[in-house]
Amino acid sequence: MNVPPDRVATVRAFNRLYTGVIGILDEGPADSEYSLSEARVIFELAQQDPTQVTDLRKRLDLDAGYASRLLGRLEDRGLLTRERSDEDARRQVIRLTETGRNAFAVLDARSVDRIGSLLGRFADDEQQRLLGAMDTITSLVGERAPDPTLVLRPPRPGDFGWVVQRHGALHSREYGWDERFEALVARVVADYVDKRGEPRQAGWIAELDGERVGSVFCMPAEDGTTAKLRMLFLEPAARGRGVGKRLVAECVEFARASGYRAMELWTVSLLVAARAIYRKAGFELVSEETIPGFGYELTGQTWRLEL
Repeated sequence: MNVPPDRVATVRAFNRLYTGVIGILDEGPADSEYSLSEARVIFELAQQDPTQVTDLRKRLDLDAGYASRLLGRLEDRGLLTRERSDEDARRQVIRLTETGRNAFAVLDARSVDRIGSLLGRFADDEQQRLLGAMDTITSLVGERAPDPTLVLRPPRPGDFGWVVQRHGALHSREYGWDERFEALVARVVADYVDKRGEPRQAGWIAELDGERVGSVFCMPAEDGTTAKLRMLFLEPAARGRGVGKRLVAECVEFARASGYRAMELWTVSLLVAARAIYRKAGFELVSEETIPGFGYELTGQTWRLEL
């Protein structure tokens, strides 16, 4: 695949910018008594203690010889111990000592302070934008588990509060929307729950490997012949996996089977990824309007699909 030179240049510029603050973000601060590699080992062991040497090497991408010397130095300083695995004598298991755990606590506190100082440069809405951008990068280029199991199930008690909270938190982080959007979602959820038992409405919670990652709801419009697609939502980790497509397809098929003549939804032009899902499902844009929004002016859109 040929990538335009300007896109390559943008990534390279980001790399140069990022390396300028990497000393702040690294888990091993520059003024630490440990090297960056030593600090990374201590941090990894603190997250999964004990662990096999081979697993640690894979996670940190360490050469076998270098890893052996590195672990030897930390062992000599009393920070970790190495022993043979009870399950496989050919493998070594390492764990932090009490001294090692104390070292981690010091490193962790320093790291928290440095990252806090970095975030403290920005106002709250700017922090949310920065964290949202990090979520996006992580979801696109981070390591993904192979073929996670996707399950669509009806909502249960506890799911409704989660739908409201995650809508509010994520849209605030990614788009800077205020609490008015969360209040809107809460009203829609309350309306759905108030009409529980209505045979022509339904909701779905998407799970990947047992974790909630999305939602969508089908609700009747006032005319009785049109269904409304409401509250489509995806966690960053679920994006690019076809979860949104499955949720929308399930909602559309339910509406069709329930005898609705059409399905409509309301969204805003800013939500580009969601609009792409709707378009691929056959929805067409039928109207637009400028609205006050949830902190700043937005373009509201109504999309419709004839069933």
